Amino acid sequence: MAKTAFQLPKGTRDILPEEQPYWAHLNAVIREITDVYQYARLDVPVFEETALFQRGVGEATDIVEKEMYTFTDKGQNSITLRPEFTAGVIRSYIQNGMSSLPTPVKVWSTGPVFRYERPQSGRFRQFHQFNAEAIGDKDPVLDFEIMDMAFRLYQRLGFQKLSFQLNSIGCPECRPVYLGRLVDYYRGHTAQLCEDCKKRLDKNPLRLLDCKQDMCQPVIAGAPPIVQHLCDECNRHFKALCLYLDSLNRPYTLNHRLVRGLDYYTKTVFEVWAEGIGSQNAVCGGGRYDGLIELLGGQPTPSVGFAAGLERIVMMMQQQQIPVPGLPGPVIYFACQHQEAQKQALIYLSGLRDSGIAGLVGLGGRSFKAQFREANRRQARYVVTLGDTELGSSSVLIKHMETGDQETIQGDQLIRYITEHGR
Repeated sequence: MAKTAFQLPKGTRDILPEEQPYWAHLNAVIREITDVYQYARLDVPVFEETALFQRGVGEATDIVEKEMYTFTDKGQNSITLRPEFTAGVIRSYIQNGMSSLPTPVKVWSTGPVFRYERPQSGRFRQFHQFNAEAIGDKDPVLDFEIMDMAFRLYQRLGFQKLSFQLNSIGCPECRPVYLGRLVDYYRGHTAQLCEDCKKRLDKNPLRLLDCKQDMCQPVIAGAPPIVQHLCDECNRHFKALCLYLDSLNRPYTLNHRLVRGLDYYTKTVFEVWAEGIGSQNAVCGGGRYDGLIELLGGQPTPSVGFAAGLERIVMMMQQQQIPVPGLPGPVIYFACQHQEAQKQALIYLSGLRDSGIAGLVGLGGRSFKAQFREANRRQARYVVTLGDTELGSSSVLIKHMETGDQETIQGDQLIRYITEHGR
């Protein structure tokens, strides 16, 4: 039987070395932004009990109904690869007694998440998210802070003409009244709805406003806006948030059909949009989820957060040719005449690496000419030639590749030379 080359599972991808500078830069900016806003890193497991996501994300959501990777482990436990971070972060908050920490508790996470959805440009079944949460206070200042953090992330990465899409979806006090009016409105238009929306009408009516099917758009356009049906508290909260956005000149558009795709959201929901990135302008989204901690077994605790997909950020940076710092090349490259020279190069290189100086040794017995070409291709700053002459005098011939200058020095002075002349 002929051997078959293995292929990636559908919906996954390799992050190749040439793409790594984008990822390194992105992760560095994430660290920079979270430090500025005083958010601490929290890592949670890649898999959790299935019931955590069923209860936290919502059994009537597309994620739980259609997209979760769920399996039974050897202990007969139902386990799910995380489809998002927030449920796991809140489980960790409750389990580890973080309510005793100074409020609000501000944390961020990053790593792979898993959803079985149709792969398309910038969307995968395994992908990476950056997630930030502020837990423990209902002040709309925190809503603004979370939104501003997301805004600054994309601003710092070089995206242009950023703005927010903004809505409030109310709270358990005012949302049921609105949903009743929404359902009444949709009952008069069932013939104009797609099959999914006919199901949502009974199971999750708020998601009717999020449908992307063309046939449903005229119905959505005529639906009553939820911001006209907010209770006094939700209305004050929303107006305060808009005041902060106006004060800091953060552009936003009220989008009455923005509801987000997860059941745990309350009050504020938002997306960050950027121009010039194609038909899908949204680059990240989030909102407030004041009832989630209580739903998962903790004390009533208000919270707000957002999530951003990293693969899509990298793809957009590449498409827009946003420059990123390249990964550094070796400081020094040893061009060796033979194996004895390679042995001495390894001794020198060990000391250099102890001093934090990156270097490489020429391989395979290639000619000096071939080794210099390799050093140039790898953008080495210096090339050290080691042959019989140098070995006999315990010296090295070092060449500065940018200027072409070269000189002979004693081998034991190599670290000092590199340090004085620049890495």
